[in-house]
Amino acid sequence: MKIHPTAIIEDGSSVHASVSVGPYSIVESGAEIGEGCRIDSCVRIYGNTRMGAHNRVCHGATLGSEPQDLSFTPEKAKPLVIGDHNHFKEGVNISCGVKSEEGTRIGSHNYWMAFSHAGHDCIVGDHNIFANTATLAGHVEVAHHCFLSGQVAVHQFCRIGAYAMVAGVTGVPQDVPPFALVDGHRARLLGLNVVGLRRNGFSQEQRSRIKGVYRLLFKSGLPLKQAVSAAERDYPGPETEEILAFVRTSQRGIVSFA
Repeated sequence: MKIHPTAIIEDGSSVHASVSVGPYSIVESGAEIGEGCRIDSCVRIYGNTRMGAHNRVCHGATLGSEPQDLSFTPEKAKPLVIGDHNHFKEGVNISCGVKSEEGTRIGSHNYWMAFSHAGHDCIVGDHNIFANTATLAGHVEVAHHCFLSGQVAVHQFCRIGAYAMVAGVTGVPQDVPPFALVDGHRARLLGLNVVGLRRNGFSQEQRSRIKGVYRLLFKSGLPLKQAVSAAERDYPGPETEEILAFVRTSQRGIVSFA
C-alpha cells in the first residue's frame, strides 16, 4: 500500500494492500477500496462507498457524498457501489443513495470526465462515457455503451437506453431509447447513433432493422400500439425486442422527432 503521509485513512475502512492514496485525500471509516485502485490528491471517499478493483480517482473527486436532497438526513444514507476499471476525472461527484436499499450503483469500465455528476440512486451500467459537466439527477438509469456529451443535463427518473448518444448542451426531460442520437435545448431524436453502432460492431442488417423500427414508431403516423405490432411483425430480432421493451416500460415518455 502506498499512502502519502498527508492522506487520512480512517480506522474502520477497508483498503487493499495494492491501493495508492495521494496527498490530502481522505478515506472514511466504512469505505471499501478494492485491489489496484489509484486515488490521487484531495479525493474524498465517503464511508458508504464500496469500490471494486482497478479504479482511478483523480484530483478533487468526491465519491459517496451526501445527496443534494433537501429531505436527506445521515441516517437515510444508502451505499454507493462501484464496479471495476472506472476512471473518475478531476472534480467528479457521485452521491450516495437515499431512497432505495441498493443505493447508487455504478458498473464497470465507465469514463467520467471532469466535473461530471451522478445524483442519488442512479443506476449506471458499463462502458459509458460522461463528458465534462454531464449531469444525472437522482434516480436516472443509464444502460451501457452510452455517450453523454458536455453539459448534458438529465432529469430525474429518466432512462438512457443502450448505445444512445446525447449531444452537448442538451436537456433530457424524457427517456432516450436505445441506439438513438438526440440533441436540442430539450432533447429531440435526430436519428440513429450510427457512428456508435458501427464502432461497436453492429452490422448493416442490424442497423437497418433498428432504423425500420424507429420509422414505424415515430414517423409512420400509426397509433403506438399498432406501430409496436408492426415492428414485431416486420423487423423481428433482438434489437427490436430491446427497443420495444424500453418503450413499453417508459414512465416519463420517450423523446421523439422534432
